[in-house]
Amino acid sequence: MTSAPRVSVARTDEDRAACFAVRRVVFVTEQQVPEEIEYDAHDATAVHLLARSADGTPLGTGRLLTGIEGPGTGSLGRLAVTRAARGLGIGAALVRAIETEAARLGLTAVDLHAQTRALGFYERLGYEAYGPEFEDAGIPHRAMRRSLV
Repeated sequence: MTSAPRVSVARTDEDRAACFAVRRVVFVTEQQVPEEIEYDAHDATAVHLLARSADGTPLGTGRLLTGIEGPGTGSLGRLAVTRAARGLGIGAALVRAIETEAARLGLTAVDLHAQTRALGFYERLGYEAYGPEFEDAGIPHRAMRRSLV
């Protein structure tokens, strides 16, 4: 990939379908998360972001929830990058775009539940782990937070 991905809010049905397709490949197929728990009621109100290549190929997605972790804090979740696009900075670009959207909405912090194998990725982006390890969909996780102010 020679040019930077385009990361934007998924505003159309087509964009949201592309987000869900990336999630299906990464979480349901690769990580074997049951499909019935991958998609939830929060999808209807979340801000979904989509990374596409210059030719329009979906590369990754993530979502931002508000009002879940308390006032002023957004919840970053469902961050997924296709296998072919991993290691190209797509995940970091999505996290930064989600943070930008959170700040635009007036939020002052972003929380997330990171798979423990991804802790280093989020730490490099300024997130700090807190609380004990827990399982979600049979995968070990830790809660993390980054202040936006």
